[in-house]
Amino acid sequence: MNFSSKLLEDAVAEFAKLPGVGQKTALRLVLHLLNRDKEEVHKFSTAISKLRNEIQFCQTCHNISDQKVCEICSSHKRDHGLICVVEDTRDVMAIENTNQYNGVYHVLGGLISPMDGIGPADLQVDSLVERLKDGTVKEVIFALSATMEGDTTIFYLNKRVKQFAINISTIARGIAFGGELEYVDEITLGRSIVTRVPYENSLS
Repeated sequence: MNFSSKLLEDAVAEFAKLPGVGQKTALRLVLHLLNRDKEEVHKFSTAISKLRNEIQFCQTCHNISDQKVCEICSSHKRDHGLICVVEDTRDVMAIENTNQYNGVYHVLGGLISPMDGIGPADLQVDSLVERLKDGTVKEVIFALSATMEGDTTIFYLNKRVKQFAINISTIARGIAFGGELEYVDEITLGRSIVTRVPYENSLS
């Protein structure tokens, strides 16, 4: 792609580094910014700069936060005896959007993946164990992806936390509501059969 300006080329190159953004999309975004008021572009660049320089990670759950302790962990309305363990901040947002959970979280910062060189020491596992030592936590929910890495991580975490007198659970895995068996992948369908529940329970 030929550029009439080195400044334009550099800006496009930076935008193209974003996930899912190719050079054509990057060029369209850059040209859009050039057509906006300088003040708008300044606000945009300032917001990105502040995000990178001022963002913090909660000292308790490791979720992205504006403060040392995030709003969820500092809320008296949440059930602090219930911890949902997730991979990253996107999972926290997804669960929060369901409006079905009132506990707190623990963000691991990834999943165990030997192929990628990621081991337990690279994740926020020790801090999770520390949170369980005072006896206030009654249940830990593992809400991790239904993948080999997710299952490996759950297996390891279970070994680390089962020493405590708490309930350990995982989110249910199965067929999405409205899904037709014909289009369900074999792994999901198999799990839904293995983890089946009595019919009466499905009515409640």
